[in-house]
Amino acid sequence: MILRLIYILLAALIGGVITTFVDRYRARSILNKAKNKLLQAEEEIQNKRREIELEKREELHRLRNALEQEIERKREELHRLSKRLIEREETLDHRLQEVEKEKRRMSFEEQKLEEKGREIEVLEIKWRKELEKTAGISAEEAKKSLLEDVKGEAEEEAFEIVQKVEKKAQETANKKAREIVATAIQRCAVDQMMDSVVSTVPLPNDDMKGRVIGREGRNIRAFEALTGVDLIVDDTPGTVIISCFDPLRRKIAEVSLQRLIADSRIHPARIEEIVEKAKKDVEEVIKEEGQRVAFDIGISDLPLELTNLLGKLKFRTSYGQNVLKHSQEVSYIAGVMAAEIGANYMQAKRAGLLHDIGKAIDQQMEGPHALIGAQIAKQHGESPEVVHAIAAHHNDKLNETTLGILIQTADAISAARPGARKEVLEAYLKRLEDLERIAMSFQGVNKAYAIQAGREIRIMVQPQEIDDEKAKRLCQKIAKRTEKELCYPGQLKVTVIRELRYIEYAK
Repeated sequence: MILRLIYILLAALIGGVITTFVDRYRARSILNKAKNKLLQAEEEIQNKRREIELEKREELHRLRNALEQEIERKREELHRLSKRLIEREETLDHRLQEVEKEKRRMSFEEQKLEEKGREIEVLEIKWRKELEKTAGISAEEAKKSLLEDVKGEAEEEAFEIVQKVEKKAQETANKKAREIVATAIQRCAVDQMMDSVVSTVPLPNDDMKGRVIGREGRNIRAFEALTGVDLIVDDTPGTVIISCFDPLRRKIAEVSLQRLIADSRIHPARIEEIVEKAKKDVEEVIKEEGQRVAFDIGISDLPLELTNLLGKLKFRTSYGQNVLKHSQEVSYIAGVMAAEIGANYMQAKRAGLLHDIGKAIDQQMEGPHALIGAQIAKQHGESPEVVHAIAAHHNDKLNETTLGILIQTADAISAARPGARKEVLEAYLKRLEDLERIAMSFQGVNKAYAIQAGREIRIMVQPQEIDDEKAKRLCQKIAKRTEKELCYPGQLKVTVIRELRYIEYAK
């Protein structure tokens, strides 16, 4: 019995020892596996770190190259501007030398004239004394007698001369004005540009139409939603049509579609990506176009905000006439006319270039584009003369300066030039007739005139029938009825004039 217990104890002891060795072996194995995994994790972290460092270096290298290219471009631009400044300085130095020569010559001539004047004064005193001695009267008495005799005749002759001079001056002024306007038109060489409401994009093959449309039309729907245009895919071979009244949207859609066709990967996500890139590229084009036009005009200090707004006018039309080309033309014409009459031609060119700047954002703000443009110009530090000329070029503000008259005239010349605008003559005349017809249909209206190319209607009323309060209500009624019955571009100004005159004749 005791022996059996001993065997059991020995067996239990041996089993415990074996179990302890097994547990230690398992623990050591688990520890080794954990160490191996830790080493693997550290190795992966090192690899990731090296990849990140490599990507950072590549990105830094790319940014450095882009920065160097930009610096090189700026350096070339500065070199070009510096060269122009040097050429202008040389021209100015040459002119200053000529002015100095002319000044010295004039000084010498003045000295000679002074000497001649002194000699004449001596001779005049000598002759006066001899005449007084011969006539027996003093010079003052002779002068008084002569003046009394000539006074009556001189007044009559002076009156006739004044009338002749006034008449001749009026004729000369009219003739000179016509010559100045004709010269300005002939010297202006701006291309006319007419815009339509559709653009066509060529396709490499007709199979591309299916890819543009997409499965169940998902591509074309995504494209139209992102660009805001109508994409027309019909039976016309090798062509799709983009239709939109907004030239800026149409341009973005055209660029986007061309890139999608060239890329061949057309799906909604790709369309969204391409459209965003096209918008950024078009914004860059707007900026470059504004800078180019300002440079061509010769204005180097135009603020960046005004330059960008000026570039947006490339994608704005008025009666089919490109507003940026129109502004450039008005600037040229106003500058030439200002130079002809001796006014500040650089100020006239600046006001002419900015006169329609309000059209760049008139869809975002209420009011006439002339007043909006004047407000923008004032905010960006333009001179009061330029601001007034912009505000008054459509008579939204009383025109009180020569510069304002020049801008108004140049604007009318550019808009009225044959081929500048594509409005049909019959439709234009019909709109004017309808404006006058609506105004004349109200009781108490005496006469109505559509002016400013149909942008304003002036109504003369009977003062005995219409008092001041009724005139105000009549103006509001005509404006509301015009809004309801007629279609017209932009804004229409309605002016009611009530005037009472009393005339008497003195017999």
